[in-house]
Amino acid sequence: MTALPRLIAFDLDDTLAPSKSPLRPQMAELLVRLLDRTEVCVISGGQFGQFDAQVIQQLAGATAEQLERLHLMPTCGTQYYRYADAEWEQVYAQNLTESERDEALAVVEAEARALGFWEAETWGPILEDRGSQVTFSALGQAAPVEAKMQWDPSGAKKNALRDAVQVKLPLLEVRSGGSTSIDITRRGIDKAYGMTRLADVSGVPLEEMLFIGDRLDENGNDYPVKVLGVECVAVEGWEHTVTLLERMLDSSAPRSAAMTA
Repeated sequence: MTALPRLIAFDLDDTLAPSKSPLRPQMAELLVRLLDRTEVCVISGGQFGQFDAQVIQQLAGATAEQLERLHLMPTCGTQYYRYADAEWEQVYAQNLTESERDEALAVVEAEARALGFWEAETWGPILEDRGSQVTFSALGQAAPVEAKMQWDPSGAKKNALRDAVQVKLPLLEVRSGGSTSIDITRRGIDKAYGMTRLADVSGVPLEEMLFIGDRLDENGNDYPVKVLGVECVAVEGWEHTVTLLERMLDSSAPRSAAMTA
């Protein structure tokens, strides 16, 4: 039997769960099993509240020992949470300044309107201040998956908006987020930054990690992790991840055996 990587990091939406939706019971069970074998990280553009609803609340059966091996990195790693003393504690946050946030919100709205991408009918707010990240979601934060897939199936709208906003915000980082969103953070902060910080705080070298995500293409928000040199596996939806994890768990040694090997 083979040993699992010392740490496995996952994107969230469309990798561990359908977009903005809770983990399915099958996935939650697999993650709990995985936490018995190795350390796990979830890194995504969503804020901590989404992590809570989508992941934490679905892991109700996990023990404190298992949760202590879970690393949560909202807003693409600009925030970091660990479980200690029966609660989730924020270890750090690279928050935008008030002026950076206000400029980002104003510019992304102006450019979206200029390009004709500011929709009149949405599911929730289009703009969101996540502290360390400003996020534009064309159809709102709670838009159904089907509507989001229809709005920009090729990614052309999202990429055009990203490029237009980046020109106006040269001191900030603008990148593609989910299927209808773009994220704005401080310059140089993306998932590669998050993974590098994860190596620092966890003590696990990047070469001993595995990253699993659905957007490892050149325009995807997982791509910086691939460029960083971390071993990556691309998946096509959470069901694909289920199949991958089942195969990995069935072919790997138990935690006790791996630790004494």
